[in-house]
Amino acid sequence: MYKWVNVTENFSEEARHYMNTYLEISEVLDEQVEVSLFSSKEDLYEIYFSYDISYGIIYVDAKEAYAKREKIKEEIAKEYEINKKLTDEFINSFGEKYNVCLPPNMFFDTTSILGF
Repeated sequence: MYKWVNVTENFSEEARHYMNTYLEISEVLDEQVEVSLFSSKEDLYEIYFSYDISYGIIYVDAKEAYAKREKIKEEIAKEYEINKKLTDEFINSFGEKYNVCLPPNMFFDTTSILGF
């Protein structure tokens, strides 16, 4: 049985402030899975996860953020315990169930770098 490890303290206070959000908690499972919660004063909270080849953000209301994060951790841990690597079935069902989004800063404008 694997145990979640809180790694929030590994981030400086400055680093915990990110794009109008604040890293409340970040936990890892077997150094392979991460689930973090970012709060926001103006927007929805963000639950970030990364597991194998999949990662994303799940937007949630502040009132349900901590409970939903625990539910997500439980679901991912169960899948990890069984398969270690993600299955297409899990990716599809998890993504649909939680309306997983890609991080907004994943893509950037290359025109300023490439010059065209």
